[in-house]
Amino acid sequence: YRYIHISSLLSVLFRRELHQYPTCRYALGMEDGTIPDSDITASKYVCVSGDGAWCPAGSVFPSASEYLQVDLHTLHFLSLVGTQGRHADGHGREFARSYLLRYSRDGRHWITWKDRWGQEVISGNENTYDVVLKDLGPPIIARTVRFYPLADRVMSVCLRVELYGCLWNDGLKAYTAPMGHVMHLSGSPVYLNDSIYDGSIEAGVVFGGLGQLCDGVLGGDDFVESKELRVWPGYDYVGWSREALGQPTVDIEFHFEKTRIFHTMQVHSNNRHTQGVRIFSEVLCEFKASMLSRWAEPPLRLQVPLADLRDPSSRSLALQLGARPAQILRCRFTFADRWLLFSEISFYSGTHTHPPPPPPPPPPPPDFVAITPRVGLPVAKHDSSNTAILIGCLVGIILLLLAVIVVILWRQYWKKLLGKVRGCQKGFPRRSSTAPQLEIRPAPIPWGSSPSPVHLCEIENPQDLPNMEFPFNVRKGRPLLVAVKILRPDASKNARNDFLKEVKILSRLKDPNIIRLLGVCVSSDPLCMVTEYMESGDLNQYLSQRVLLDKTGPLNTTPTISYPALISMASQIASGMKFLSSLNFVHRDLATRNCLVGGERSEDEERHIKIADFGMSRNLYAGDYYRIQGRAVLPIRWMAWECILMGKFTTASDVWAFGVTLWEMLSVCQEQPYSHMTDENVIDNAGEFFRDQGRQVYLARPAVCPQGLYELMLSCWNRDCKLRPSFAHIHSFLTEDAMNMV
Repeated sequence: YRYIHISSLLSVLFRRELHQYPTCRYALGMEDGTIPDSDITASKYVCVSGDGAWCPAGSVFPSASEYLQVDLHTLHFLSLVGTQGRHADGHGREFARSYLLRYSRDGRHWITWKDRWGQEVISGNENTYDVVLKDLGPPIIARTVRFYPLADRVMSVCLRVELYGCLWNDGLKAYTAPMGHVMHLSGSPVYLNDSIYDGSIEAGVVFGGLGQLCDGVLGGDDFVESKELRVWPGYDYVGWSREALGQPTVDIEFHFEKTRIFHTMQVHSNNRHTQGVRIFSEVLCEFKASMLSRWAEPPLRLQVPLADLRDPSSRSLALQLGARPAQILRCRFTFADRWLLFSEISFYSGTHTHPPPPPPPPPPPPDFVAITPRVGLPVAKHDSSNTAILIGCLVGIILLLLAVIVVILWRQYWKKLLGKVRGCQKGFPRRSSTAPQLEIRPAPIPWGSSPSPVHLCEIENPQDLPNMEFPFNVRKGRPLLVAVKILRPDASKNARNDFLKEVKILSRLKDPNIIRLLGVCVSSDPLCMVTEYMESGDLNQYLSQRVLLDKTGPLNTTPTISYPALISMASQIASGMKFLSSLNFVHRDLATRNCLVGGERSEDEERHIKIADFGMSRNLYAGDYYRIQGRAVLPIRWMAWECILMGKFTTASDVWAFGVTLWEMLSVCQEQPYSHMTDENVIDNAGEFFRDQGRQVYLARPAVCPQGLYELMLSCWNRDCKLRPSFAHIHSFLTEDAMNMV
């Protein structure tokens, strides 16, 4: 588990400073035992070699599933990590060429670290003996850290690690603030968003995480220029426009680990008054002792001296908070001009009324390399050892027993689920025992990498169900195909709330081109909902099995589809999205994989299309989703640039996704959008839309697509979301104009 001391290279790196934390580069104790073995764990089965290195048992796969975890117990500010391989005096030569870092502040939510340019993968070692140090920019504020060694193929890896940083004395674990805005100077955009924020974004507000307001980097006098290389103008600041915000204050709420005594808040603000930027004129702070208590009265109102506002220099303002106790602090900063720009907000506080003593000076950097086996750790045996054979047999027996237990639990789960779903009907009450039943088929259809798997089911004799309204005709004696979405029993409280929210939303949606909710069961676990399912499956699979009908007629036995049929399907999708947008619903994941295909509507092969799958991802389409910061999986190839870069989802971003969906359909789903690009290239292309310097790449016009229809697609991908067409306009175009195009 342990990391060895390193050479004088570290003494050079110790001299590099974080702007606010120049001495926050202590070795936290993987080598000297300050971090005990009990605080170091690993995934699955691991091997700890006799020379102090950690090695996953067996090979590492490219999926980054094995990890080494370090529990620091309290929040720490981490500025540097180091890794080394294992050479064991020539007996082993394993090392990790690259790795990922994931961290958590509460032990439940894990975040993948990214550098300031969005890269997740950290370069590791090229051999077994050299130490490789990685400056963390941005730094990590975490209680628990995981190292995930990566491999470009199945291979063996070993590594030693060390963490460098210090205690996070602020105690801040999250802040909530409005999203930063874009300033336009001489026609050029200056992006003042919180680009490294590691929490969530919803309705123009960031919450549940930390970002640039506590990364230790102080912005300069000219907010357009940055101290970092290769970043956009305005990177060092988070800024808000009074006009765009629509109120006279910027409200920021700070959440701390525990109740603290607050002495001072220090705010680093820009004051470029010639460009409409000034420090705030007043701040009103409110204090709450705990999550469940009320805001204490009276609030603290502080006036800011305005004597030197003619000086355009940025400055740090120390605000006295009067030793008030609180766990949650809400401050309202009043605009003194059109713009308010912050670079850093820090707190001087403690768990007692007296200030804590200053930290001890950092220890001198080591100047030698020493490999010392840890006492008491097991030594790896030779492969021919009888002990290894015995251990292998025991592991096999344990795995067999676990498999038997899983099968038993699975059978019991389905037995309980069968009884539950048979008791469901529209309107939530349970049916009598004589009512028609649902026949459950345990094999899942590809709808469920979320906490709510979906299963394909049938309702026998649906005409006999009391008060059940179906949006289509069902022949007597023919079962009705439905999808049953089930919330897993071990789902979190948030997942449960999301499930109930989705039920509420679906119950309001009644449109011919939107999947209908037929019934729910919420009286006992597992919760489930029943929706209609279309007999021909999803649109992506349906189209990918067909070829476009040539004017000369079909050339072989492969199923065909005509251009008018494609336009009819697209028109139905636009109609459904027009209905959603009229209710101010944002789909967020519109694509052919999330549209279902019904039976023929007439003799000209038109099919009934319905939009489904509000926010679910599917195992079958895992390649269409990209994992962001270890949390959400997002369909970046269908997302507007503002969704990828700023987390801004609106009806206009749904219009962008519709343009990509229309491109899929006219390409008969033969390839993925931007198939020649990696996920990272797609994100880079979003940055080109963001910069708007003419280097952005658009999807090419499909061969069957008329120029007029392609121009509609391009309008859907307009950089300015206000200039994208409405779904009402798109529907009108597809029903009146596109059908006549050749």
